[in-house]
Amino acid sequence: MGFPFEKRLEGFMNKPMRRKVAFIGGGGVRTPLVVFGIHEAAAASGIEELVLFDPYAERVRIMTELGRAIVAQEGGTLRVRQATSIEDAVEGAHFVMNSIRVGGIQARAHDEKTSIEHGYPGQETTGPGGVAMGLRTVRIAIEQARVVARLAPEAWLINFTNPAGLITQAIRHNSDAKVVGICDTPTEMLHRIHTALGASSEEVSCEYVGLNHLGWIRKISLRGEDITARLLQDDAFLAQLYSVPLFEHALIRALGLIPTEYLFFYYSRRRALENQQRQGSTRGAEVEQLNVKLIRALKEQLTSSNGCGAIRTYVDYLNTRSGSYMKLEGSGGTALGTADSSGDDPFRAASGYHRIALDVMNALTGVKPGRIVVNTTNAGAIDEIDSKDIVEVSSMISENSIVPEACGTLPEAVRGLVLAVKAYERVAIQAAIEDSEMLARKAMLLYPAIGEWEPSKALLERLIVHC
Repeated sequence: MGFPFEKRLEGFMNKPMRRKVAFIGGGGVRTPLVVFGIHEAAAASGIEELVLFDPYAERVRIMTELGRAIVAQEGGTLRVRQATSIEDAVEGAHFVMNSIRVGGIQARAHDEKTSIEHGYPGQETTGPGGVAMGLRTVRIAIEQARVVARLAPEAWLINFTNPAGLITQAIRHNSDAKVVGICDTPTEMLHRIHTALGASSEEVSCEYVGLNHLGWIRKISLRGEDITARLLQDDAFLAQLYSVPLFEHALIRALGLIPTEYLFFYYSRRRALENQQRQGSTRGAEVEQLNVKLIRALKEQLTSSNGCGAIRTYVDYLNTRSGSYMKLEGSGGTALGTADSSGDDPFRAASGYHRIALDVMNALTGVKPGRIVVNTTNAGAIDEIDSKDIVEVSSMISENSIVPEACGTLPEAVRGLVLAVKAYERVAIQAAIEDSEMLARKAMLLYPAIGEWEPSKALLERLIVHC
């Protein structure tokens, strides 16, 4: 019989701890959320310092100052500082988070526009955009992971960088870093299921299986009872699972599975493309505009020592961005001039980018072990996938340990798609490492979101500009 959480926490707190957390890509616009989350966990996890590194010095300076303002407003003691180099950030760290975007938001906007011009939906992690993102990111992510392995060999590298499954696999197979990949898509889906059922996470158990941005819920149990079949017939329940109506309920029933939102770019490619063409823009292009406006406002407010105003500006930005999520692709909507009217505080949201990171960190330190969906080594969890490949499955995470749950065989309705995407990921990683045009085109051929040879040459020539 295990100790109650309070006893485990008491024992853990008695250990001498002065933990350092490093954040590679700390100039990104999600950094303040991570700062808030680390601040919340600092006392329980013994975290004293968060060090931000980013090659864009001005951006990371702004995010460092905003992070300090957030900690001060919350009455915290967490030290937030800007690193002088990646080595300065990483050396001696207990956790290293990475969330890099090689080429910046401009590269995303370019990728998505190019995809649309060639007849594919424009999306940063799937389709041609996902290929380009992977090609330009793999070698840099591996190089950074090797720095982590050399200067902080006991640290866990928590990978946020997209495409998260592909990048986590590249790091795992080409460095000695202890890596786990995270994504808020599965946890957001689980949160929506709990909300729709009006039940707590302790009362609901879900079986999740797949790869990153290619996952499904195949079983839902409420207080020990399998209610999956009933929920698949419940239109009111299914309507609550997505921020906008993405899938016809008949499609979900035909699968016998609940797809996560990124399956929209596989199951409804034509609709996504038509919505983007009708809107005349892409998510990346709109986010680029929002980011430029945000950085300009933050710089002005922080220069005048208006930390509270900068925090309000950032909250408004998050609400605008989250309030428009998937609306362009799913319904032809726009992020510009749109805000989330829920009134929720994005820092204290029950799910999201920072929550999954903190859940994983708290589990790996032993503060709060738990069952979390992460990208980790398959180790036999999914029968058809190589044991060394990275999969996205529920895993039991405890102090310095990640054990994926056994999933058995893949559902027949998705087996072919999962295996094809995993084959694409393997070849795309090899193409990036070897800088091989032929392998990059082969990856596009194997990838169901493209699946043709002839367009791959022109696509690669256009996309490679930002690789």
